Amino acid sequence: MQAYQLTPGGGIDGLNRVELADPEPAADEVVIRVRATSLNYRDLMLAQGNREPIIPLSDGSGEVVAVGDEVTRFAVGDRVTSCFFLDWLDGDGTPANTRRALGGADTNGTLAELIALPERAVVATPAHMTDDEASTLPCAAVTAWCSMFEVARLQPGSSVLLLGTGGVSIAGLQLAATAGVRSFITSSSDEKLARAREHGADHTINYVDDDNWGRTVRELTDGRGVDLTLEVGGEGTFAKSMTATRFGGDIALIGGLAREESDETQVPLVGRGLRASRIYVGSRAMFEQMNRALELREVHPVVDRVFDFDEAREAYRHLESQRHFGKVVIRV
Repeated sequence: MQAYQLTPGGGIDGLNRVELADPEPAADEVVIRVRATSLNYRDLMLAQGNREPIIPLSDGSGEVVAVGDEVTRFAVGDRVTSCFFLDWLDGDGTPANTRRALGGADTNGTLAELIALPERAVVATPAHMTDDEASTLPCAAVTAWCSMFEVARLQPGSSVLLLGTGGVSIAGLQLAATAGVRSFITSSSDEKLARAREHGADHTINYVDDDNWGRTVRELTDGRGVDLTLEVGGEGTFAKSMTATRFGGDIALIGGLAREESDETQVPLVGRGLRASRIYVGSRAMFEQMNRALELREVHPVVDRVFDFDEAREAYRHLESQRHFGKVVIRV
């Protein structure tokens, strides 16, 4: 089979196409012919720092082409999508069940024609979605779902602030529209903000034109603030995110963009009763619950651009440019 491997320390230029043996399923595994895989910000970081050659990417969709003797959840021909973690099935995340993540330090990922995964680390693809669309779900969409409905427990009429128009924020925007949650979104591009309104954004703010966007969000909520902010900007935006979030509200610190708060952030967090939680994707159970909601409303994830398999480096560079709106997909 054909696959891509990252050369340690090689960056995007170290992404090389290779020929590998076709995988054979272990007793509890399914072999998936990958049809599409999508990129996340995490993949740019791993391209710079991974220590061993690895097949990258965590998000892939396709169909089952072989099953092990003990597999009961899936059959040959089923359309399936990978889970981000191999072992986090339900309940809280722990060091043990979040140790192995696809495309990570020691676990091959989905940028290959064929992959073998434990059946426990696979979910059924929503019937109304294409493989391109479904491949966007495992990391970004589950992260948004976990933040909004598992941690902050938003309800119809709640409010959420989304920073930027990348994968997590646009997935969150679509989930908000589906659940009746009032949404605020920021961008430096008026064109992207117009597209966000087409996807259900209630309020859009150009953060270049409005440097005090945290205060603006508070004013738009009659001085209350939003119930939840999905914080993907890190240290550069955290203070404004606190301003935008209500007393007793939640700030979800997303993945690799989240850092330890500085001493200056501790007093406002405590004094206003804010809860800042680091979100690292979510469990298989969350993924399946989210998919049920997406199927009910036939929500189609936003795909910014689809690259061919031989354009993998170009896909990485497109994500790196931050010109995307939604998700970047590689069709295998």
